[in-house]
Amino acid sequence: MHSTKPKIIRKRRKRTHVRFILFKRLIFISILIVSFISFFHIFKGKIKQNKELISLNSPNKNEYNYNDGEKWPRLAMKGGDPYIRALMRTISASESNYSQPYHVIYTGKKVSDLSKHPDWCITIVSGPNKGNCSTAAGRYQMLTNTWYLMSKRYHPQRDWFMFWESYSFEPKYQDAVVHGWLSDRKYWKTDIPGLLRKGKLNQVLRLLSGTWTSLGYGIETNSMSRHLPTVYKEVLQDELSLLGDNFEQKKENFVVVEYFPKDVDNGVVEKALRSLDYQLILVPSVVVDVPTNSIWFGSKVSLEEVKLVAEILISSGVKIRAIRPLKKNVKFADFLIQVGADPEIQNRPSLSLEEVSIKSSFSK
Repeated sequence: MHSTKPKIIRKRRKRTHVRFILFKRLIFISILIVSFISFFHIFKGKIKQNKELISLNSPNKNEYNYNDGEKWPRLAMKGGDPYIRALMRTISASESNYSQPYHVIYTGKKVSDLSKHPDWCITIVSGPNKGNCSTAAGRYQMLTNTWYLMSKRYHPQRDWFMFWESYSFEPKYQDAVVHGWLSDRKYWKTDIPGLLRKGKLNQVLRLLSGTWTSLGYGIETNSMSRHLPTVYKEVLQDELSLLGDNFEQKKENFVVVEYFPKDVDNGVVEKALRSLDYQLILVPSVVVDVPTNSIWFGSKVSLEEVKLVAEILISSGVKIRAIRPLKKNVKFADFLIQVGADPEIQNRPSLSLEEVSIKSSFSK
């Protein structure tokens, strides 16, 4: 009598089920890889931090052209509104009154690596926030969260690592972000450049004291706070002297461009706008599925400036279908150019370079 082996019946898994299992495994492996890379960067950062502590007071001075003889160091950034530039130097006089201010972190220590915000959380030992920790860093003592929030809007250059955006903390970029921030009339709900031109420095310092608490009206005034009006007058005179004869032609007109970015633009619009010598502000877009097709401009923006923006966009392949004045109820928009999308004009023919160049005015 022969023994028979019992038959093992194996259920065949459906292809869709197999694919689902593979997909789950891929997700799990991806999470492991990303976690490992993140851990590696954190660990590497800790080692790097220890190494930097050895050379805190010896960053490469020549790289940023520090002038140890300067009482209130000039900015690393080139260009911009001289009144805003003077305000920035005034803010740093109370926030980072040290040599090599771009490298300073909270407590006056210095870091040598400015490839990104240092993000060192240092315990506060005195004052109203005693016991908390501060990540304040750089010439304007910006906290990590503030730096990344403002960089999304005002940083002129963005880098990517895996799924994360990265923003260089180099001196010229610290300046560029703060210059854009202070120039943003909508953010502050007032015209800071205009107030400075009218000599209303104290009103501006009071406004900014909620952000920079050492400006004389905040919770942490210091030995420099009462001297800031004098500092401002001194550095403003210096900034105006740098412009020389050109200032009389430029002083009333510092155009700001606002762009509403969207994925369907494929980065073309932003790249084109950054090639212009205007302050660029990125504003969260409401219309995300329609490519950029419109330009709006304020009452004090010249025809030549509107044409310049339109021509650089059209030359880059952007289909501009309308160029119109901003509505009168848009606040702080006199020197503003907006670049975005209007879904209602998608079927209009796009403007050519020739059509733009021969225009003597743009209307609704």
